[in-house]
Amino acid sequence: MYNSTVMDHFQNPRNTGDLSEADGIGSVGNPACGDVMKIFIKVEDDRLVDIRYQTFGCAAAIACSSMASEMVKGKSIEEAIALTRQEVADALDGLPEEKIACSNLAPDAIRAAIEDYRSKKID
Repeated sequence: MYNSTVMDHFQNPRNTGDLSEADGIGSVGNPACGDVMKIFIKVEDDRLVDIRYQTFGCAAAIACSSMASEMVKGKSIEEAIALTRQEVADALDGLPEEKIACSNLAPDAIRAAIEDYRSKKID
């Protein structure tokens, strides 16, 4: 069902856990399948210098969180906001059709964490 890239990110997830002093936290979930993602970001000079996540879900959900965190770490806020579900799926060399919508919530969680960061930021 899953290709070797998805399995690698599922079995060896990158950037797991939380950040005790996160600048932004975003949570998303899909009640239809039960996948829940919580993303923590650390921002310096408008760049995501660190990102961590906690994901409850299937192998695809964990792999998507892992891949997305790798894709935006070190990127500017604007680059991170632009990340799409399709880009994550492509980076994982594809996902089964039935897993794309419910498991690939990571870009939404990243945007939610950035929105949280921006809501707290005082210029």
